[in-house]
Amino acid sequence: MEAASIRTGLPQTRISVASRKISRLSGKVGSVTSVSFLENQSAQTSLVLRASPVEKAAPIHSGARGGRRNVVAQSFTAPSPGVCPFDQTSSTQSQSQTAEEKIGVLLLNLGGPETLHDVQPFLFNLFADPDIIRLPRPFQFLQKPLAQLISVLRAPKSKEGYAAIGGGSPLRKITDEQALAIKDALQEKDVTVNVYVGMRYWYPFTEEAIQQIKKDRITRLVVLPLYPQFSISTTGSSLRVLQNIFREDAYLSRLPVSVIESWYQRQGYVKSMADLIERELQKFSKPDEVMIFFSAHGVPMSYVEEAGDPYKDQMEDCIFLIMQELKARAVYNDHTLAYQSRVGPVQWLKPYTDEVLVELGKKGVKSLLAVPVSFVSEHIETLEEIDMEYRELALESGIESWGRVPALGCTSSFITDLADAVVEALPSAKAIATSSGSAEETDDYDPFRYAIKLLFGSVLAFVLLFSPKMFLAFRNQLL
Repeated sequence: MEAASIRTGLPQTRISVASRKISRLSGKVGSVTSVSFLENQSAQTSLVLRASPVEKAAPIHSGARGGRRNVVAQSFTAPSPGVCPFDQTSSTQSQSQTAEEKIGVLLLNLGGPETLHDVQPFLFNLFADPDIIRLPRPFQFLQKPLAQLISVLRAPKSKEGYAAIGGGSPLRKITDEQALAIKDALQEKDVTVNVYVGMRYWYPFTEEAIQQIKKDRITRLVVLPLYPQFSISTTGSSLRVLQNIFREDAYLSRLPVSVIESWYQRQGYVKSMADLIERELQKFSKPDEVMIFFSAHGVPMSYVEEAGDPYKDQMEDCIFLIMQELKARAVYNDHTLAYQSRVGPVQWLKPYTDEVLVELGKKGVKSLLAVPVSFVSEHIETLEEIDMEYRELALESGIESWGRVPALGCTSSFITDLADAVVEALPSAKAIATSSGSAEETDDYDPFRYAIKLLFGSVLAFVLLFSPKMFLAFRNQLL
């Protein structure tokens, strides 16, 4: 299981689930919005323990231990300059204007420790993110000391998980491969682009990718989070980082940007998932009797109920679309959806994956095909949590035949659909107006007061760490 995360509070701006929800009968196959990540997100004060979705993401924090690697953000560039018209049906630009365009595609993903030595600093970056630990304003000075404490406590268990899958996360390698594949797919459509990878918790960080985008003088940018469904804790958190970067930079604030907030409803994605499921079903001796078990990363119920996170509705809609596609192919297997990776004492989205596996075994289900529906790359939550922990639990519960659908990775139909989504998003790109909020934040910053608070926070964290009772109580909530 991925390292636990803590969130103390939620965005005050409630997301309208009704406005985001896609009708299952509408036939809509894309969700593209322009520059939607500039709405400020502020915090409330309830404590929530949560696991990081997919190997979740946050901004760079210079306090991370382990030393900075000699890593430069990569640009997956096409060989020839210029670009053909990106909207051949409606574009009115002249060929000379189009040739001057330098289009960029920014892929956002989590990042993950590449070696066991990276695990603790990776966890520090995770927990130092104010979107993961939302402290009340009077206690925000505790952010980094608390992150240091939690990362130290979590590192041994997390190292065991990463050691079990080869000593590190494969997420960066896979995301780089996806970036090259998307670049090639767009080139085949006569759209020349630079593709960039920006991770939130490990190298190459989002900030590094943005600096490379500026250096390359990109004139139009499409932001593509590699999360099929939108959630405050995944796509929303990644877009908050971009918001902070763009509003403080004159060049970036004028750069036309389009954000693809979710894409689970696209036909290419749905058909690609159905292809993989259909293929894996044929590996069972009796394919018609196999239970299709969709396992998605969970989020705390408070995200959905209090903040209006559309994740649950989008996930259920996603499963409906995939099963409709399978039924169109005469695949009528039973299916169920459950949520994995919960951590802490609060209520998460139900039903829980581990509990459902036990129940299915009691009901006499003998064959099960696990489908990691919220993950498009292999990482610790597929390779260790599903393949090892849940597989063992399923077999112990009476399930005799176990299979697992691989993550989409660089599946050609999936990559082609992402390339199509980029092309469709280009015409909606709009420039961003610089926010005045950053100036206010700068005025409020007092280096002396910050140093005093940081010192006090460090002392408090030290006391917590070495007080046996406090240490054990805190540790038991995290592990």
